[in-house]
Amino acid sequence: MKATRFHQHGGPEVLTYEDAPDPTPAAGEAVVRLEAVGLNFIDTYHREGLYPVELPCTPGVEGAGTVTAVGADVTDVAIGDRVAYAGAIGAYAEAAAVPVDRLVPLPDGVDAESASAVMLQGMTAHYLATGSYPLNTGDTALIHAAAGGVGLLLVQIAKMRGARVIGTVSTQEKEQLARGAGADEVIRYTEVDFEARVQELTDNAGVEVVFDSVGLTTFDKGLNLLKPRGTMVLFGQSSGPVPPVDPQVLSQKGSVFLTRPTLVHYTLTRQDLLDRAGEVLAWVDAGKLDVRVGARFPLADTADAHRALEGRKTTGKVLLQP
Repeated sequence: MKATRFHQHGGPEVLTYEDAPDPTPAAGEAVVRLEAVGLNFIDTYHREGLYPVELPCTPGVEGAGTVTAVGADVTDVAIGDRVAYAGAIGAYAEAAAVPVDRLVPLPDGVDAESASAVMLQGMTAHYLATGSYPLNTGDTALIHAAAGGVGLLLVQIAKMRGARVIGTVSTQEKEQLARGAGADEVIRYTEVDFEARVQELTDNAGVEVVFDSVGLTTFDKGLNLLKPRGTMVLFGQSSGPVPPVDPQVLSQKGSVFLTRPTLVHYTLTRQDLLDRAGEVLAWVDAGKLDVRVGARFPLADTADAHRALEGRKTTGKVLLQP
């Protein structure tokens, strides 16, 4: 089969489209013929070596397609089942052997592209709004990168839960996308100081929660915007990692909370996964959650897809097409 792999860590140029061995399922695994693959920032962290992986590596942790083979002791899925998954590396390929406990059945009304676009980022938005900080009616949430893949979904879920949403974006096009997803206020941080604008929008009261996937350039100002006992949810670092934080600062800012969650800890059990993914996919199937695919790249052009993602030139979800 064809796959995109890297044999050393580095920039997008280390990604190569090449022949790779066809996968065979071990016990507890199924082979999925992939119809669509989701691109995520964690893929760039694997490529750069920020998160250790064994070399050569086929990156990618999200995909959807059809089961073509099953290993020993597999009873949860069968050949021909339509499935999606997130959290198992190896998706930048025409097929992947995936642990069955990571596979989720697809509703009849959800195609492989929509599933690949929503599994990781949709479940992330779901746990952020329901777990890391359970939003309630009347809460005000600041969502950075509100027109990104997670951002657009998080805005919609936050509105479902009755929150007021203030989003930050970089361009007019992204502002329109965030407003289309339901954001009440949108700040173009390239033109306005978002800290000052949020204080203005909240009459200097601040917000209950900041959802921050940007990191280095937004973190300190975000802490300043929290109400007493507010929550900073740091779930990414697209602008760079946040330096170590002195816990005393959290006291000085108003006894605020800081959490650095990851999806794996919000899908620890198979039932957690099925519940969280099931609700997200049901929303998509019912038309309650709009999934925006911002760009599609052939698997052979994965390096270009990484450049677009890291250059913040994308909106919504980026998909690779095997």
